[in-house]
Amino acid sequence: MKKIMNTGSSTNQSQPLVSVVIPTYNRSEHLPDAVESVVEQTYDSIELFIVDDGSPKPVAKTLTDSDLDRLDSVTFIRHNENRGANVARNNGIRASKGKYVAFLDDDDRWHETKISRQVETFESSAPEVGVVYTGKRTDSPSGTMVTAPTAEGNVIKELLKGTNFGQFSSIMVAADAIDAAGLPDERFPAWQDREWFFRLAKHCHFKPVQETLTFRQGGVPGNITSNFEAKRDVAYPLFIDKHYDFAREHGLYLARMFLASMRRNLARSAVRAGRYREARKYFVWSFLANPLFRPLHPHLVASLGGKWTYESASLLRKSVNKLRASFT
Repeated sequence: MKKIMNTGSSTNQSQPLVSVVIPTYNRSEHLPDAVESVVEQTYDSIELFIVDDGSPKPVAKTLTDSDLDRLDSVTFIRHNENRGANVARNNGIRASKGKYVAFLDDDDRWHETKISRQVETFESSAPEVGVVYTGKRTDSPSGTMVTAPTAEGNVIKELLKGTNFGQFSSIMVAADAIDAAGLPDERFPAWQDREWFFRLAKHCHFKPVQETLTFRQGGVPGNITSNFEAKRDVAYPLFIDKHYDFAREHGLYLARMFLASMRRNLARSAVRAGRYREARKYFVWSFLANPLFRPLHPHLVASLGGKWTYESASLLRKSVNKLRASFT
């Protein structure tokens, strides 16, 4: 562990300390921009943990041109081997001392006011609020999508219905909420964020900041097929095993909605991997779990024609996204 203390920083001692955790692996081309978006925050009291998950070239060597002096401290934690993003996040959490903890993936960025707006929301909210999340913009080869959050308070029913609360990069979590819910589950190769949200929601309320303050990069190169197989073989059955009984406690309708949303997520991953036959199977299974799950219906229709209908739908979606972007 390598720690840089910046004693000359302009920290406002009256501000709660925010710990920022960036897990990273072999993305030296993206990491400097992510770190820069932390340095440029209008909020002063920030400690940064950059957790290098066994990159072939230590990431500390790729940030030599970054100006880190504005932060309270910067700590580099390096794994000798690749152990997974949740292990990296958890080691950052364990080392943190902040009242609040924020997460940033190494290919994402923040608006300069993100931390300030989230801390303001926390400090003006009731004590039961333990998660504050922001609107996000995702740029990908298929276009730009902006998500404005609305759900707040006890969000368990929204989670069971498949509501999207963003990813790690859009959330800030109170340290005492982490103590109550536990750390992200290191067994999950995917859906780590959503699984953690389920446990956090059992112990605290969520509150949104509706401005678009998180910027994600979709379509970053990776092994899409392996990602789908990890979801199908590990993440999906583990998710159901951990949370189906809890869903069932909220009634049969929400339990079936939970199954339908999880199967739709799995089917969409199959589409991205080009596994159209499996995608059709999981879309059908999603429909059988809950025929009233409306977000499923357009995907189910597209799945009936296999690759041709998916590609046609993708072209139409790109055109619609471009049209929307031209008006924003």
